Amino acid sequence: MTTEPIRFDTKIAVLLREDLETWQRLNVTAFLVSGLGATVPEVIGEPYEDADGVPYLPMFRQPVLVFEGTKETLATAHARVLSRALPRAVFTSDLFTTGNDRDNRSAVRAVPTAELDLVGLAVYGPRNAVDKALKGARMHP
Repeated sequence: MTTEPIRFDTKIAVLLREDLETWQRLNVTAFLVSGLGATVPEVIGEPYEDADGVPYLPMFRQPVLVFEGTKETLATAHARVLSRALPRAVFTSDLFTTGNDRDNRSAVRAVPTAELDLVGLAVYGPRNAVDKALKGARMHP
């Protein structure tokens, strides 16, 4: 059994707007990463099982790094993510007022890309591409 730390050549990152309430940060993060897990199968590891043989759902195979930044930092990161065509998920401020997936999608669809009021962004891709896209953001405390 090897004890070498595993280094991933990819990164899963979430960027949150710094002015969110704690409950909003948790909610936005959960919603955003669900999009990556649903569409990028290589991010999901194997199912879990405890010593008694009780099965558990699989989770991401690598850490999810959470960052924060200003509204401007989010807009800049979003533009970089789009220019690099990285898999991404967005959460806009409008989604705090909707109550279901259909209305969420309609709320995002109603706003042009450059005018999205982003409060969160999830991204997956090669480590250096994600790092460049999130340049200027800081690790969430």
